[in-house]
Amino acid sequence: MSFTIFLALIIIVCFLLILTIMVQNPKSGGLSSSFGGGAQMGGVQKTTDFLEKSTWVLAGALIVLILLSALSFNGSTGGSKLVDENAPVSAPATPAASKPAATTPAADSTKK
Repeated sequence: MSFTIFLALIIIVCFLLILTIMVQNPKSGGLSSSFGGGAQMGGVQKTTDFLEKSTWVLAGALIVLILLSALSFNGSTGGSKLVDENAPVSAPATPAASKPAATTPAADSTKK
């Protein structure tokens, strides 16, 4: 149940992170800085700071949610998918000593 909640929150945070990244201007400003007036720079700078801070906050929240969801995930059987704790431990099989194959000389059909 908690894994489903984490999954929904991760999807929401990913969507918000995509939106905040898409809204941001490049660091150089691109063409928008050439056409913008000097009076708008104060408001634009505060918007840029807000978008940058929100990007870092959302990225941090995404990492935390992913780690918490990994801790809360039990799998369908309730155990680890990587290690089967119920499997019997056995020694690795050793290859049987290979005996040289008994070779018989083939009959030479060229001799008469």
